[in-house]
Amino acid sequence: MDKYIIKEEGNYKYIETGGEGTPLVLLHGLLGALSNFEGIINHFSKTHNVVVPILPLFEISLRSLSVMRLVDYVDDFVHYKNYTKVHILGNSLGGHIAQLYALKNPDTTSSMTLTGSSGLFESAMGNTFPKRGNYEYMKKKAESVFYDPAVATKELVDDIYVTVNDLKKAMCVIAIAKSAVRHNLEDRLDDIKCPTLLIWGIQDSVTPIWVGEKFHELIPNSELVKVDHCGHAPMMERPELFNIALESFMTRVENNTFMTDKKDTYTLD
Repeated sequence: MDKYIIKEEGNYKYIETGGEGTPLVLLHGLLGALSNFEGIINHFSKTHNVVVPILPLFEISLRSLSVMRLVDYVDDFVHYKNYTKVHILGNSLGGHIAQLYALKNPDTTSSMTLTGSSGLFESAMGNTFPKRGNYEYMKKKAESVFYDPAVATKELVDDIYVTVNDLKKAMCVIAIAKSAVRHNLEDRLDDIKCPTLLIWGIQDSVTPIWVGEKFHELIPNSELVKVDHCGHAPMMERPELFNIALESFMTRVENNTFMTDKKDTYTLD
């Protein structure tokens, strides 16, 4: 990760690895960090231009902060970079943004990958942050996101702890979480026509496996990969399996061999 420098241009901060072909745009979650995508960046930077825009979760005024405002930000960023096509991938809130982006920009979206995505249902921290200032509480909350609690490193817990104990940032998190709940997409998912890959941890406690199955049912051209011994962030907890599934999917999309009339489900362990 250290070799990737965060670029700052205009209103945008982002990582871009370079490389040829259709850009792979990664959208992080509400409390996600760039390190969450380290496995994807390292693997796909060999074959793709991997791009991670840093979402302005704490820079937009509370009055106008919403999921749609973040979708507009990503849309503006893609136009700014002159990308004509993108593979878009999102985890958690980032997946929610990816769905709305795909609905808004069907001609630009080559494919969509969702992993532990909101948009239908999520059981996160609710509308408040109880026990602010309690590090052990936040540590347990972070550990519960993963099948293996050791994935919640001290660095990750420290980052979350700092965020939720900053009053303005905590208010932003709550505002976006409420906006996400209001933007339930169940009635609109049928309009997403691009090839879609769903990678879901079987032990996901935030967006349980039935949520992934529901996305699979509602998104027409979708493929569901269930990952065992895995929680809410498969790209962090089972990066090798995640990359195998994503590489297979993107290769088929780019070779025009993705079967849009099939709705396959696979389990990896």
